Order: sequence, then C-alpha cells, then structure tokens
Amino acid sequence: MSAVDSPGAAQARARFFHSGDAFNLKLPPVPAGVFPYDAVRARQSRASGFVLCDQSGAFAAPFAATTPLMLARYAFIAASEMLAAEFAASGSIWYVIAGAGRATIAGDEPAFDWSAGDVFLAPGGARIALEAGAQGAVLWVVTNEPQLAFEGLRPAEPADRGIDAVHYPAAEIARQLARVIALPRDDTTAGCALIFSSERAESSRNIMPSLTLSLNTVPAGEHQRAHRHNSAAVTLILRGSRCYSLVGDRRCDWSPFATLVTPATEPHSHHNAGAERAAFLIVQDGGLHYHTRTMGFTFLEPDV
Repeated sequence: MSAVDSPGAAQARARFFHSGDAFNLKLPPVPAGVFPYDAVRARQSRASGFVLCDQSGAFAAPFAATTPLMLARYAFIAASEMLAAEFAASGSIWYVIAGAGRATIAGDEPAFDWSAGDVFLAPGGARIALEAGAQGAVLWVVTNEPQLAFEGLRPAEPADRGIDAVHYPAAEIARQLARVIALPRDDTTAGCALIFSSERAESSRNIMPSLTLSLNTVPAGEHQRAHRHNSAAVTLILRGSRCYSLVGDRRCDWSPFATLVTPATEPHSHHNAGAERAAFLIVQDGGLHYHTRTMGFTFLEPDV
C-alpha cells in the first residue's frame, strides 16, 4: 500500500452505526426538584462566593448544570466585599434577592447600582465585579454555560457580542407588572406574566438569543392550569405562601427564593392556596425552541 493509500488519522476516527442501534441511546432523565434557599446561611455567612444548583450527576453531564443547557447559582457577598466572575457563557441573568451594591462589567458602560428586586443582564466572557454595600448582598444568577460547554465553545469576543448590559430596576418591574395584571385574559393566555427583553433582542422578545426570562404570577386562591413545553425551566420563587407546583407526578412545595427545576416536556402546574398573589421568576431555554419552531406549548386542562 502506498503512502497515499494508507489510512490517516482522520480516516481512522470514522465510526458507523445503523438504524437499529443509532437511535436507542438511553440518557438519564433530568429530575424535577427544588434547591432550597438557606436564609440563615445568607445572613451568617462571612465568606463571599457562589453556591451552584448543580444536578449534573443525576443526568450524566460532564460539566456543572441545572438542566442540560442552563446553570443556576446563588451569589453570596459579605458586607463591603466584592465578588467577581467571568462566565464561559453567552450572558448571565441576575436577580437581587437582598442587599445593594454596584456592578462593573469589563469593557462595558459605566458601573451601575443595583438593589433588592432588581434584574440585570451581563454579557458573557466579560469579567463582572459585584461590590456589596454595608449589609452584604445575595443574588441569583442563571447562565447558559452548559450550552457552550456541550459544544466546547467560547464566549464571543467583545466586538462580536450579541448581548449588552441591561438593568431592570425593581420599581420599573413593579410598574410594568401592574400593567400586565390589569390586562384582560382569555383561554389562550399562558398565565399572567411580564416578559423581559432588551433593545437588541426586541424583535425576538427574548432576553438572550437562547434564553427567555419572565416574571409569572398566580392570583390568590387560583392556579396556573397544567401545561407542557419543550423548553426546560429554572424558576426562582419570589413571593407566595401555601403555594406549590406539580411537576409530573411530584409535588414541589415553595419556599422563599428556592430554585425550582421543571424538565423539558414535563407536565406542570402552579397552585396558590394563600391570600396574596404569588410571583416567580422563570428562565427557560425557550429562545432556542422559538428559533427552531419547536416550543410545543400545550395546555393540558381546560380554562376555568
């Protein structure tokens, strides 16, 4: 065999399957569940850092992940300290649970101040420094790090980023939510929710190309009827007593600032037996499904 005919490294890497064994790959399911928020630890902790909502071991992901394409974590910042991060993600979505401080994003606009109830978006691949005030701070953040890790990708260079820093102050969120609550609803309305977007992403209604963010609510004594969709959801419980979600056949009781995981395609509903309107912040990998026309949103019970 001549040198030209000898198999090279690229040819040696080839593998073949057939229709009988190519589509029977069995992957562990993504579990539904709740990551409780430890308020006592938040008050007493003197160390700044992150706590990951990582269940990658349950579904055999080789990287930290809450769902196959999203990773949620809590950020604890001690009084007057700074916590910095540089996520290998397209962007990061933040909610301020408690405290106040200032965010500085490398290569971006001037720093901005944040406080409890605020939401902000930061581009991925850029160092973000969060400096807390005298009371310290606790934040919740979701990224699409697993999405990039799956394909071994890196965040875009600064000149090519498709995400800008965006700040949504709590007062403006409350004002916009009040407008949504006042709108009439019919049997096609998927809950009573405020959708977050930005100037750059306005045409898609998403907050990031692959991720969506909504602030959903359920009135006292009511429930959001059972439904399903092909996007996974990672939810932060903001407000509501005597509330729970049914995810598949599992009841997930709410607690303040707990993280709820709803796997893709799993039937679920949200129930409020309390005396006040419940509120919960939802991040989904819905941008990908909207783009590929595969969201598959379906109600599983009639309107009441």
